[in-house]
Amino acid sequence: MQRVIILILGFILMSAVSAQAKILAAVSIAPQAYFLKQIAGDRAEVVVMVPPGADAHTYEPKPRQLADLGRAAVYFAIGMDFEKAWLPRFAAANPTMAIVHTDAGIDKLPMTAHDHAVEEHGNDKAKAEKGHGHGKAESEKDHDHDAAKTGEKHGHEKAEAGHDHGQAAAGHGHHHDGEPDPHVWLSPKLAKVLGASMRDALAKADPEGAAAYAAGYARFAAACDALDADIGKSFADLPPGGHKFMVFHPSWGYFARDYGLTQVPVEQLGREPGPKALAALLKEAKADGVKVVFVQPQLSASQAETIAKGIGGTTAAIDPMAEDWPAGLRGAAKALRQGLVGQTEAK
Repeated sequence: MQRVIILILGFILMSAVSAQAKILAAVSIAPQAYFLKQIAGDRAEVVVMVPPGADAHTYEPKPRQLADLGRAAVYFAIGMDFEKAWLPRFAAANPTMAIVHTDAGIDKLPMTAHDHAVEEHGNDKAKAEKGHGHGKAESEKDHDHDAAKTGEKHGHEKAEAGHDHGQAAAGHGHHHDGEPDPHVWLSPKLAKVLGASMRDALAKADPEGAAAYAAGYARFAAACDALDADIGKSFADLPPGGHKFMVFHPSWGYFARDYGLTQVPVEQLGREPGPKALAALLKEAKADGVKVVFVQPQLSASQAETIAKGIGGTTAAIDPMAEDWPAGLRGAAKALRQGLVGQTEAK
């Protein structure tokens, strides 16, 4: 009996040591949590700021989440809009928590309006942004927004602090021409860059686990390469052409670039199109034989449904925030391929 008790106490002690060995890491969105779990395994506990179904552009963390951050060793940022206002607050809530900009060093695509985009939101400033180009658009931003953009681009949290909470909440509706596209995780190639930042930061926070993190990253990177190859094959046999797909929110720019596709957004720099732009999009969709307008489950897409009805087509959901990241990308690739094949047949 004494031997059994000793074994039980030993098991409890080992479990306690194992629990203590875990570090708490926070991420902004669910796909990052997938990356982190693949790299860290059981060595890390993960807190996700933006829950399923929420809009990562405008999300406001809850008090419980802020309390969790008080225990976190590291926060992995990715460049989403809400981070501009909240990262300084996260740092103030937990000064010992490392904030790692996993997207640092990635050459981001600029967010640009589609050809029919900016002509009428009842906004002469929007017209001027298109007519005078990127430099003019940048000069017309307010000082706080410039500071926030500079902070995101260079990873300076001090600059980010200039972007107030109200601006972040409205961020989804106030993108400007030329701003960097944050949706880098939708490219398996760029996911490896994000993962490498996580690996290095985890090893710094938990040196004893460095070998485990390196091995986890190697497996993750290999899986990214395999996923990239599989998705590439799914589009390889499409006939030559523009391979345009119409999507409500322009989340898929990096995915489209990787696989030779062209994203045509309904939403224009965070704004729904005016009547003339909507008519132009309908005309373009009919000319290209588009039969599917893709929507994001987290966002309202009534205008996407209007366009789908106008072209005698339908809407379909592809989720850039899928918790099962590889399954989400494979599902999106399948849906996009089906839409493109239907488009080709319609022509």
